[in-house]
Amino acid sequence: MMYGGDEIGALVCDLGSQSFRIGAAQEDCPKAEIPSFVGVLNDGTSDTSALEPGAKAGNRINGNTKYFTDVTSLRVPRKDKEIINCMKDGMVEDWDLFEKIMDYSYSKCLYTEAQYHPILFSDSPLTTKSKREKLVEIMFEKYHVPALYLCRNAVLAAFSCGRPTAIVVDSGAVHTSAIPVHDGYVLPSAMVKCPLGGNFISSQCKQFLAESNIEVTPHYMIAKKTPVKEKEKPIWTKKRTLPEVTDSWYSYMCQSVIQDFKQSVLQISETPYDEKTVSTLPTSHYEFPNGYNQEFGNERFKIPEQLFDPSPNMGGSMLSISHIVVTSAGMCDVDVRPTLYNNIVITGGNSLIQGFPERLNRDLTARVHANMRLKMISPNGSAERRFGAWIGGSIIASTGAFQQMWYSRHQYNEGGKSQIHTKFA
Repeated sequence: MMYGGDEIGALVCDLGSQSFRIGAAQEDCPKAEIPSFVGVLNDGTSDTSALEPGAKAGNRINGNTKYFTDVTSLRVPRKDKEIINCMKDGMVEDWDLFEKIMDYSYSKCLYTEAQYHPILFSDSPLTTKSKREKLVEIMFEKYHVPALYLCRNAVLAAFSCGRPTAIVVDSGAVHTSAIPVHDGYVLPSAMVKCPLGGNFISSQCKQFLAESNIEVTPHYMIAKKTPVKEKEKPIWTKKRTLPEVTDSWYSYMCQSVIQDFKQSVLQISETPYDEKTVSTLPTSHYEFPNGYNQEFGNERFKIPEQLFDPSPNMGGSMLSISHIVVTSAGMCDVDVRPTLYNNIVITGGNSLIQGFPERLNRDLTARVHANMRLKMISPNGSAERRFGAWIGGSIIASTGAFQQMWYSRHQYNEGGKSQIHTKFA
């Protein structure tokens, strides 16, 4: 039986450590990007919220527990609300919270029921067999999807740039990895990763701000603020009647301020970091939510430099991004290497730091043999690079040749979940 044709639209879901991207195949960007964090509140009162369409009363994990999904409800201060990430190392860790996000996606973002649409999931090349089986089981048993497909996110990112063979440099929240893809299949033995990702850069920003005595005050605390001159002490009024919030929620709100600082200010130098050279470059002005503002100069280059030269601060224990790309290519067959170097696909939210592709290109040129032709493929638009895997999934789930590859409910009922390891590479 054919699925995902014009009559029945397929859905695509890209699972990430920071957010889930979900939408309909054939679209050029996801319908919604939902944080992978869920607010959990157990205040002793029973949950009276309407159940999602198709859910049974017994589906509630705990009748007294309330769940808050998506940015708007997550950021409302509530007493005793804990923030929990359902993902860990790019894999689903808490399946109950994963279900809450999927319930919300179907009912509030896609406005449809799961049983009418086949769904394609991206997953990490590191995902274990048991987690893949669990995902398949939940989608068929709870959501009753007609068919599904699991595809490695590196393969989808390569397809989004029209490349069946490539090295995919994926710099996400948790880690940066170099994943060789050959004819649409990941080469797992040559995959290299290092734990330098967006979260690491955020922690470095947090440390820098603390050392500079710059207070990070989340937006929710501020009732009003008075404009002040650069580097002057901020003058602001705290909101009254704020509830006592948990450490995890307060930390989540502070992190959102640091994320904004990181995206607005940081830049990667085109050449290895040099104090004199960098001091001649323009500074960047940034104002914090409490009104404190300052020009940032050398620091904005020094913090992200650790992605490309981790040795001075890390004691040489981690690989730079150019190093993991060269190491990964070196572990592949010698005949494949020229094609891989000619198709280096850059994806992931952390790669959006200004100057990332240019610096990687420069560092690789210095490391790779002069006869080897290097070509970087980094889409200019931020959406194309952030949602690379989702866009690749949207493309392949809408092609005619792909329709016979869905794993159908009939196949699941006959062969069970263990069949998927032969079905999905």
